[in-house]
Amino acid sequence: MRKQSRTSPDPLKVLVIDVGGTNVKVLGTGQPEPLKIPSGPTMTASKMVGAVKRAVAGWTYDVVSIGYPGPVRAGRPLAEPNNLGGGLVTYDFQRAFEKPVRIINDAAMQALGSYEGGRMLFLGLGTGLGSALVIDGVLAPMELAHLPYSRGRTYEQYVGLQGLKRCGKKRWRRQVAAVTEALRRALQVEYVVLGGGNAKKLKDLPEGARLGDNGNAFLGGFRLWKDQP
Repeated sequence: MRKQSRTSPDPLKVLVIDVGGTNVKVLGTGQPEPLKIPSGPTMTASKMVGAVKRAVAGWTYDVVSIGYPGPVRAGRPLAEPNNLGGGLVTYDFQRAFEKPVRIINDAAMQALGSYEGGRMLFLGLGTGLGSALVIDGVLAPMELAHLPYSRGRTYEQYVGLQGLKRCGKKRWRRQVAAVTEALRRALQVEYVVLGGGNAKKLKDLPEGARLGDNGNAFLGGFRLWKDQP
């Protein structure tokens, strides 16, 4: 019997995990809606993986993408998140899932899913400030949050949750517009995507900016593996 050739292999099935301090959200290739798993300060790495594996029992997936709420270098988390139970930095996710795993900063994952070509800056307006740059399809995670900005405060202290509480919504909106414009010009990007939970509090978008969608984090997780057969 002659062996059949496979000129177009089946695409990889990806399990995407978006790790948050309130919920861990999970979506797999071919699944209609993401699942939400409550997280919080008692959720350690092993508890999180156990909860995810129970939630997706019966799903088929070949690889795993993890959006991590903190800095990531060379596919490894560099610091523990403040609002989770710990153990994520040293945890062997690949061994636990028994699948290839790629870990990326959560803002970078949403940036990758928001990208529509050219030079793009992503700013995640949440508790802090997430940031990532995509130039001609190449993703560069960034840490703009703690750079000095004005009056001894950082970018994050102006446009993150702390700035929103200190300044009030009206002044905070002006700060977001000013920061967006400054970074757009400095980094010479064609457009800025404003994502994160507080982006919906904006009334008028700054010039050259558009609203993101938190659901784009899942698209970014799928795109992490698009270079694979």
